[in-house]
Parts: sequence; C-alpha cells; structure tokens
Amino acid sequence: MTDRIRTYREFWPHYVGEHRVPMCRALHYVGTFAGVSLAGFGVATAAPLWIVLGLVCGYGPAWVGHFFVEGNRPATFRYPLWSFVSDFRMLGLAVTGRMGREVTRLYGSTSPASDAPLRIDVGS
Repeated sequence: MTDRIRTYREFWPHYVGEHRVPMCRALHYVGTFAGVSLAGFGVATAAPLWIVLGLVCGYGPAWVGHFFVEGNRPATFRYPLWSFVSDFRMLGLAVTGRMGREVTRLYGSTSPASDAPLRIDVGS
C-alpha cells in the first residue's frame, strides 16, 4: 500500500485485511484485554509502572501476531489512532460473535488468503 488512507471508512477494510489469520486476531484480543486491565490497575492505584506494563502487554502479543503469524507490518506504525480504535472495534465484534462475519463480508472467508481481494465496495 503506497497511497495514504484518508478516512476511517477506508481504513477499516485495510485493518481487517491485516488481521486475516484467526490466531493473529486472538493475540490482539489477549493483548487488548491485558493492556486495558494492567493500565486500568495503574490508573486506579496511581502506579505509572503498571500503565507502561499495560502498553507493553497490550502491543506485545499484537506485534507477535503480525510479525510471526500474519507476516505483515502492524498498521499501528502508519495509522496509530485508527489502529488503536480498531483494536477495540475488532474485540467488540469478537465478543459479540460478529468478527468472523466481518472478515467474511470483506474477504469471503473467516480465514482468507493474504491475497484475497476485497469483496465489497468500501462505501457499503
């Protein structure tokens, strides 16, 4: 991807496409839950070290998922805010049992090949 994505509406299909492997998504869920839990504990106890630990535990599993499972570069490096928001959107869809359907809607399968084309118009 050489062109910069300009809207979140365009970004979401890209984000989902970077999380096609279910294990990568699972590592994100673990990381997001751990990160929020530890950072929340740090805020509640006014202990900054727990907040830092929350960031490390939040992003660590996700980056392992990208580099070693998915084989791509985390979108966080180019789109940090949208990626952060999308981590929670993806977790919310997973918790409600809808993330697999979202991947299928966009790419045709719950675990599509890395070169699977986008199935929908981004405007849909």
